[in-house]
Formats: sequence, C-alpha cells, structure tokens
Amino acid sequence: QVQLVESGGGLVQAGGSLRLPCTASGRALSYYVMGWFRQAPGKEREFVAAISRSDGSTNYADSVKGRFTISRDNNKNTVYLQMNSLKPEYTAVYYCSASNSWSVPVTTGRYAYWGQGTQVTVSS
Repeated sequence: QVQLVESGGGLVQAGGSLRLPCTASGRALSYYVMGWFRQAPGKEREFVAAISRSDGSTNYADSVKGRFTISRDNNKNTVYLQMNSLKPEYTAVYYCSASNSWSVPVTTGRYAYWGQGTQVTVSS
C-alpha cells in the first residue's frame, strides 16, 4: 500500500504560480497512475489532472488546460503539479491520488489512495 504526502501549497496572488510535489512511500510510485484533484469549500472534489505510469499520457480538466502541467519522476517517487496563471477560483485543497487502473481515469472512484491535501489560496 502506498502513502502519499502533498506539499507546496500556500497563498499566492492571482496570476502567480505554484508547484505542488506529492511524494510516495511504502510502494514505488511507478506501480500507479497518479492524479490530482481539488475540493473548494462547499463543493465536491473534482478532477484536475492525471498521468500514466510511464509513457507520459495525461488528462486535464478543461478548466486548467494550458495553465497546469502534471509530471512525474518515478526515480524520486514524486509527482508534480505545476500551476501557472492562477485564478482566485482555483482556491481549494489539492489532493494527490494513486490508481491501479490501466487507463488514466478522471473520476474519484477510480483512485484508491489519497494524500491529506495541501491548501492553495489565490488572492485577487
């Protein structure tokens, strides 16, 4: 079983950038498809981005395409979410997740393992 720990969250002004690392332990990251989700106050958790185990295939939510980039370094057991041109509506807790799927899923139910989340606040 894998354990996931996110970091890198904080307060940033609109238009700024943040990079969120998520480090895995307990089992190699390479076993999993990795995803990022976010949850704003009073809203459901929503898909942000996901990346396949090794061939670099990715999926992005339409709302973040062209602004966010997901990447992974299996040697470092770390997946990253680079967030650029941030908007206040991106304020949320961001969660890292791992899936045993053979595709690159975009729904929460396909992800078995979750981190505790990191808060991202974008001020206007």
